[in-house]
Amino acid sequence: MSESELIAALRLQRVPNIGDITAKKLISHCGSPSAVFGDKRQHLLKIEGIGPLTLKGLYDTVHIEEAEAEIAFIKKHGIEVHYFMDDAYPQYLKHCIDAPILLFAKGTIDLRGKKIISVVGTRNITSYGQAFCEALIEQLAPLDPIIVSGFAYGVDIAVQRAAMEKGLQTIGCLAHGLNQIYPKAHAKYVSAVERNGGFVTEFWSDSNPDRENFLKRNRIIAGMAEATVVIESAEKGGSLVTADIANSYNRDVFAVPGRSSDKFSVGCNNLIKQQKAHMLTSAADLVYMLGWKLEEKPTKQAQKQLFVELDDTEQAIYSFLQSNGKQLLDTVALECQLPIFKASSTLLNMEMKGVVRPLPGKLFEAI
Repeated sequence: MSESELIAALRLQRVPNIGDITAKKLISHCGSPSAVFGDKRQHLLKIEGIGPLTLKGLYDTVHIEEAEAEIAFIKKHGIEVHYFMDDAYPQYLKHCIDAPILLFAKGTIDLRGKKIISVVGTRNITSYGQAFCEALIEQLAPLDPIIVSGFAYGVDIAVQRAAMEKGLQTIGCLAHGLNQIYPKAHAKYVSAVERNGGFVTEFWSDSNPDRENFLKRNRIIAGMAEATVVIESAEKGGSLVTADIANSYNRDVFAVPGRSSDKFSVGCNNLIKQQKAHMLTSAADLVYMLGWKLEEKPTKQAQKQLFVELDDTEQAIYSFLQSNGKQLLDTVALECQLPIFKASSTLLNMEMKGVVRPLPGKLFEAI
């Protein structure tokens, strides 16, 4: 995108009554951001849904000065700018009608050919939620997905730290400009995140982490990913807003169930009861529902590698499945004396090695 077009796109963002949907309508009609400002007001007023109030301030020159100042900031700090029609713009987000026309990014983000999921939840994460975050990432690690979250307290930072520990890319969606970090306590993670993914935001450098910005930010979290996972949530909370947005985008939503007496499981349980989310008990549920296929190896090759590559736990599971045929995940865990999350993680690793395959209904069989 040329600098002149970027200035025009930035100007559009600053016009008070023009949001992302209207901006896209104007750009589509005129052909480019700069063409919007080159067209006559009376022509623009003929566009369906565009009225005098919408165009108020469109030609205000103060927006040019603001755009130029923001470009200076972008250049100084090495920020990438992705225009909604560019190839580098997140592909899933492109399909969201209200996605921002510009997305600012910093770090080493590489979305090419990657599976992407968003993980959100309460800021008051419990030990149950923490353990689930770690187990989920461990189980998904062989698939090398990108983990998107909000870099906030609780579930967000827990899942992003777990992703980095497993060498996965993680993206923090911010509710403010790239000139600051909120919460400040998470500044210590910034360098690590930028080395293992990065940050994205639609907000300019003069934007603060105001409450309404977090609500806007949630649509980026939901829109960037193929699916959204809610790990823990009270009866009300921002993660439930993100889940609703994901549903409005026709994306899969998953929720981790909890005890009915647990305050921070109420939101997830309600999502499941209201059929707004699939129940998520392990990564295998997500892998199956999203159709994330692992490359299968020929049977002979798998058996040839059996004694070379399987550890004691994997060998025990393989022997059990070989002797007993198709079995449920719960049965495998029970008979092999393993916690559910450990059995699920091990089966996923074994699937990667080509010695087991998942079947509908949470069944597994030896190859």
